[in-house]
Amino acid sequence: MPTRLLLVADTHLPKRARILPDPVLAAARQVDLIVHAGDWVDAATLDLLESCGEVLGVWGNNDGPELRARLPEIGRREIDGVRFAVIHETGAAGGREARMDAAFPDADVLVFGHSHIPWDTTTPSGLRLLNPGSPTDRRRQPQCTFMTATVDAGELRDVELVRLPARPAR
Repeated sequence: MPTRLLLVADTHLPKRARILPDPVLAAARQVDLIVHAGDWVDAATLDLLESCGEVLGVWGNNDGPELRARLPEIGRREIDGVRFAVIHETGAAGGREARMDAAFPDADVLVFGHSHIPWDTTTPSGLRLLNPGSPTDRRRQPQCTFMTATVDAGELRDVELVRLPARPAR
């Protein structure tokens, strides 16, 4: 049976936005697992996503003691034969594939955050690297983003970068 995933990172609530965008919450309520790659900032965001469903999350560099007490630095989960790892920071984009191959030889998919820049590549050893961007702080990107994906029959499928509509000026 397929497992539907929401991939999100760098929510930075309530500093970058007051609330999670409605499309993120809608997606969270429709998936089987929510994967958050850190920089929640507020534990209330973790509580909110946990109220929507199961969460596999890690803490990021902007997360304080409460979140670090509740979440690991690195998360791992096997889903239908696909080995996932989750971490907030992977370092500079240059050389990322080689570094992550060395750091996560036992993973098939690595979900990460920190840069707020969407990323979807496969390393020479076959490790899929996914950064969903940020749903609340687009930084140098044209839009805020998150990802959805499905794990089915031992394969990661249907990875989609979801671009959020621009918020109206206030």
